[in-house]
Amino acid sequence: MRVLLVEDDADLREGLAALLRGSGLAVDVAAGEQDADVLLDSYDFDVAVIDRGLPDGDGLDLVRRRRRHGWAVPVVFLTARDTVADRVEGFEAGGDDYVVKPFAPEELVMRIRALARRRASTAPSRISIGGLSLDRGRREVQRDGVLLPLTAKEFAVLEVLMAAGGDVVSRRQLLDGCWDENADPASNVVDAVVVQLRRKLGAPSPVSTVRGAGFRVVDPA
Repeated sequence: MRVLLVEDDADLREGLAALLRGSGLAVDVAAGEQDADVLLDSYDFDVAVIDRGLPDGDGLDLVRRRRRHGWAVPVVFLTARDTVADRVEGFEAGGDDYVVKPFAPEELVMRIRALARRRASTAPSRISIGGLSLDRGRREVQRDGVLLPLTAKEFAVLEVLMAAGGDVVSRRQLLDGCWDENADPASNVVDAVVVQLRRKLGAPSPVSTVRGAGFRVVDPA
């Protein structure tokens, strides 16, 4: 899951980014409206977390402008403004959730995941291919009934592969969906995670390599 975090306070921005990344999310950060526009024009995001008080405008204005052009990414507003009128204004501007500072970081993670699930509500919560089963809600993976101890990044990569339903997923698609803009496209981070994933999934591996194209998940049987 890829998240855009727009927050002008550098300490809070980096602290939240570290927390979200530690929870298995890919996070791109912006300090203001202009930086956010550059990222939004360059990448697809699953959720955006936007501070209201930005140095070059109000986060509400950013969302209003984007919504007018059909932007449908779920938005969580962060703000110290806690009146009912402020909350209503946030929702009317196109926000999907409203979190008042100070807040528990763990709660923000849960709210982000809830919005992403809501957006993907047409997708099945459980995906199965052969004896391999992935549960999005519980964030669990089983093979032949055995629970597998995957890291957050391994789970994210496997989720993208299994959601493709056997179609090939390129390294670039995995990089865009599971990492942020700081990931080096020339590095072998995708291959390294796939190697770890195959080891944990066991033999015969359901993750196959399509030379020159990418990876896919198939039923080894």
